[in-house]
Amino acid sequence: MLHTREWGSGDRVAVLIHGIMADSRCWWRVGPALAEHGYRVIAVDLPGHGDSPRAGDYTPELYASSVLESVPAAPDLAIGHSLGGLTLSVAVERLMPEKAIYSDPAFRLPKVDGVDLGAMMAAAKNQTVEMVRQVHPGWSAEECALEVEMLATWDPATALALDSFAGSDFTPEPVVPSLVQLADPSDLVSQESADALASKGFEVRVVKGAEHTIHRHLFDDFMAGLEGWI
Repeated sequence: MLHTREWGSGDRVAVLIHGIMADSRCWWRVGPALAEHGYRVIAVDLPGHGDSPRAGDYTPELYASSVLESVPAAPDLAIGHSLGGLTLSVAVERLMPEKAIYSDPAFRLPKVDGVDLGAMMAAAKNQTVEMVRQVHPGWSAEECALEVEMLATWDPATALALDSFAGSDFTPEPVVPSLVQLADPSDLVSQESADALASKGFEVRVVKGAEHTIHRHLFDDFMAGLEGWI
């Protein structure tokens, strides 16, 4: 079972799934905001993140199955960011939320010859607040400090495992009403891919000026981008 964090006690259930290097604490503004909309909000720490167990091998199926055994089935809403979006894509046909929101999802991690993405990400384990601020100049001081705190409990082996499934396509079918929310520009979802998603029945929205971690960079715009979906 995964460690979870909750906000609210509403009749509707919302599940939040974070991206790599983060944990449930990254939803510190989103959770309370959804609670105000009448949700009981459950945010997971994925395996290798936060206070959840470590694993010998980190795979999309491990992430998905771990979420499925840790949250209620058929929640009213599920939101996954980045790796969390990939996790939701693998789990969605079994989780069956009423609505699914994929925030700048890693449906297809890039595989670039000569570039070890996992090693580059693992090297961020010991970043300082100042280093985080340089990488994310639009983040608040609170977000920069939180990033360092989350990195302290993160297992960098999760990043080293990315190469095993980079280049694979985990784009789901829109088996439930589904929104794809993109950064501007998105490094993970090209315009061609966004058009293909729209043609499959996804609603696609771009949050103008937002970096990859939309809910942490431009929180108000992130929430505004969910209008009609929450």
